[in-house]
Amino acid sequence: MVFTTVTEPELGQVFDLVAIESALRHLQAHFPKINESLESRRESLDPRIVSNMMAGYHLVDDLLAQRVDLFAMGNSRLFLELNALVLCGPGESARAQDAAHLAATEQRFYEQEGGGIRDVIEWYTIHRADSPWRRAAGVYISILSEPELFIEGNHRTGALVMSYILAREGRPPFVLTAENAKAYLDPSTLVTKTRKHSLVALFRVPKLKRYFADFLKEQANRKFLMPNAAKADGQGDNAARR
Repeated sequence: MVFTTVTEPELGQVFDLVAIESALRHLQAHFPKINESLESRRESLDPRIVSNMMAGYHLVDDLLAQRVDLFAMGNSRLFLELNALVLCGPGESARAQDAAHLAATEQRFYEQEGGGIRDVIEWYTIHRADSPWRRAAGVYISILSEPELFIEGNHRTGALVMSYILAREGRPPFVLTAENAKAYLDPSTLVTKTRKHSLVALFRVPKLKRYFADFLKEQANRKFLMPNAAKADGQGDNAARR
């Protein structure tokens, strides 16, 4: 796969993948009890889901290390790859079994009127001057609100995209933990019940963006970054301090 990159030297590893996996395994062990407290119950967090999420974090880490601009023209298929990873993992056999689903997802991704990848990219481009927290929150809501960007796996893929946006400017990635799960999942359910460009969205979305931006900032934990991780983008210095 050919990526559009920026012309700067490559970085080393950005994420502390061991720390991220440890947090996800801890969440997995405590998720049955957490699930009971949620306003809308989720599927069980089995080991396969955690392994697939780690494959996604590995890809995001590689993109950051290679200074790949996820939002650059020609890189939209990377969003599809992240979604395929969280659903199927990197194995070819699993993808072969889910080939019809992945093909339907790709069609939706490019052709969904009012909710495809063009809308996500356009929103991000317009809001480049916002802080990384606000951009991450806005893109997440753009992915998750109705109609959702993907058929399945929007929450997980959205978390990876948020992690990319944050880490590109030296902020820790977002990692779902036992401590923040309810504060993340319950408002996320509200996002999925909000239709883009509707009257409800006009009033609800600004509040949700503020909530998630503040939430991401409060949850930022540098243990999920390598000690020598640097900002992977020369843009947004002033905005990042907001």
